[in-house]
Amino acid sequence: MDVAQDWTPAGWQQDRFTAKHLPTYEDAEALTAATETLSGFPPLVFAGEARRLRGDLADVARGKAFLLQGGDCAESFAEFSPNNIRDTFRVILQMAAVLTFASKLPVVKVGRMAGQFAKPRSADTETKDGVTLPSYFGDNVNGIEFSHESRYNDPERMVRAYSQSAATLNLLRAFASGGYANLREVHRWTLDFMGRSPWADKYQAIADRIGEALDFMEACGVDIEDDPHLKGTSFYTSHEALLLPYEQAMTRQDSITGDWYDTSAHFLWIGDRTRFEGSAHVEFLRGVKNPIGIKCGPSLDPDVLLGLLDTLNPVREPGRITLISRFGHDKVEAGLPPLVRAIQREGQPVVWSCDPMHGNVVKSESGFKTRPFERILAEVRGFFAVHRAEGSHAGGIHLEMTGQDVTECTGGAAAITDEGLNDRYRTHCDPRLNAAQSLELAFLLAEMLNMELGESNRAAA
Repeated sequence: MDVAQDWTPAGWQQDRFTAKHLPTYEDAEALTAATETLSGFPPLVFAGEARRLRGDLADVARGKAFLLQGGDCAESFAEFSPNNIRDTFRVILQMAAVLTFASKLPVVKVGRMAGQFAKPRSADTETKDGVTLPSYFGDNVNGIEFSHESRYNDPERMVRAYSQSAATLNLLRAFASGGYANLREVHRWTLDFMGRSPWADKYQAIADRIGEALDFMEACGVDIEDDPHLKGTSFYTSHEALLLPYEQAMTRQDSITGDWYDTSAHFLWIGDRTRFEGSAHVEFLRGVKNPIGIKCGPSLDPDVLLGLLDTLNPVREPGRITLISRFGHDKVEAGLPPLVRAIQREGQPVVWSCDPMHGNVVKSESGFKTRPFERILAEVRGFFAVHRAEGSHAGGIHLEMTGQDVTECTGGAAAITDEGLNDRYRTHCDPRLNAAQSLELAFLLAEMLNMELGESNRAAA
């Protein structure tokens, strides 16, 4: 049976489904006006683009490609600028070049961009000095400043978020297809502030070798300027499908296939807090044809996961589901194997991706939330070790990172200390890897990919 046959975009609002981590809007008429406005706006992405990503992710599930997903923890109105978009895009291009060069696999590039605004909250309100206000749910709901005016849950913010997402997507598409992503530009992707670190030097060495390869191809008569694979790249967007009124308003029926797509992003995921039985978020996403991610943490039972897959991908279509593990560096090697074994036993064609960020948040002595680089790296290593041991494919990485020169995660070759966090701690929510740390992780990840591919080749021989 067609999964969407008994589904409508508004079906998640039925009483039999529970919607958690959604803000309460005081003005129902303003909410209706905002969602009706959004429903009349053009789609941000198109059904054909989402289908193409689904095909790319099917290659990842088969071990023929690798998924690189990264970007802001939470986008904000205040930090919105073309330079910030460009710099994060540059770092993702750098990371993809390193991974492709090392693994000889195509890299599917997906940004946590152009829509990653909403954040789940543990409580609807927070209290400071005897004053209780709505919690900060993300800039598409309310403001981060602790004041009555800022914390008012304003539906019009969804319209502003749409406009910022449209502008972001417009710039990303220009970068991806307008020459900026041309491999001839590989030397120019390095950000100035990264300096001459060992990883920057190592990247320049790879860039030199890529340039030499392109020179060789041209000498052989290959017109690389006319090759779309060399002069541009495919770049997709993603965010957590948390703010359901916005997602419903952005859902459109494809005129070619008749299928429903959430046109707010190419890829959407369900968070660790919203994947429970009877979830309104699961009900909404089961009916759209976009590729879907599911965050998988220590609380997820293997049988519950299999039930989710039966709901979200009953026809077992490769590329439809990406499982994003987020256990923590000290739990991944014990917690992940039961899920991997259940998936293999049932023959589910999923992409396995590692989120080494969310399980590794600590509070520093200086009072900042941070993520030690060594813990992030340890979880990635544990993720690869589990998949090697289980005969599965470690298919991707999911990072909260930025192209800005921030000091939010300690450690790495940048040697950010606890005392140094205060220098440039700018996140609206959780700490992000900066450009230098992201590139360093890409090189270390490339080593793990080489190890995995080498063992696969030996096993095949």
